[in-house]
Amino acid sequence: MFVLNTDTINEINNFSVWIDICNTSGSAILINKSANWTSFDVVAKMRNITKIRKIGHCGTLDPFATGLLILCLGKGTKQISTFQNLPKQYNATIKIGATTKSSDIEQPEENICDISHIKNNDIEDVINSFNGIIMQVPPMFSAKKIKGRKLYELARKNIEIELPAVEVNIHSIEISKIDLPSINVIIDCSKGTYIRALARDIGIKLGVGGYLTQLKRTKIGEHNTTNAFTIDELQSII
Repeated sequence: MFVLNTDTINEINNFSVWIDICNTSGSAILINKSANWTSFDVVAKMRNITKIRKIGHCGTLDPFATGLLILCLGKGTKQISTFQNLPKQYNATIKIGATTKSSDIEQPEENICDISHIKNNDIEDVINSFNGIIMQVPPMFSAKKIKGRKLYELARKNIEIELPAVEVNIHSIEISKIDLPSINVIIDCSKGTYIRALARDIGIKLGVGGYLTQLKRTKIGEHNTTNAFTIDELQSII
């Protein structure tokens, strides 16, 4: 039996029971990722904590991003694609009036411009225009592979290639706060949506550029950060 429910790990005394489940039928755990960790860093930490080698994550989070990461352990890794296909929810902060090569805070600002003419209703109209099925060009600074090479490896060598747009579904995008130059949004979207690309495209449509300054994944399907563990919390259990 594959187990996702993390209730068995809520008590320190049940940790060994949960590990047994991982080793026999397989399991999964919800992790609340901290900033400045790669998704692979989290997997490596979990291998050290659990002593289980067969662990995989169900959808990369950029190092600067925080929030929900689902890890599958043991035979549970057979369910990775199932989790990957679930819709996602993000809380994001977009800064307008500048761009970066990576469309996030990894690279320095460029193309800085005046935004004094941008009004709240302009922002609302542009944000609303991204609801529904859209065509999106993936960012060059991403783990997406082209002919076996990750795009960010090419981007860091200043190699640009023309990428085809792909169809993604923005189920909803709502403004939670406008405090220019920052815009806070809540996004529900399909698998394969790049929030950095969304920030870039919103900036382009406003005519002043934009990039992502903060990102937190709050939900994957019905799973959310409420029941997720930080790595520090798990380390304190053993």
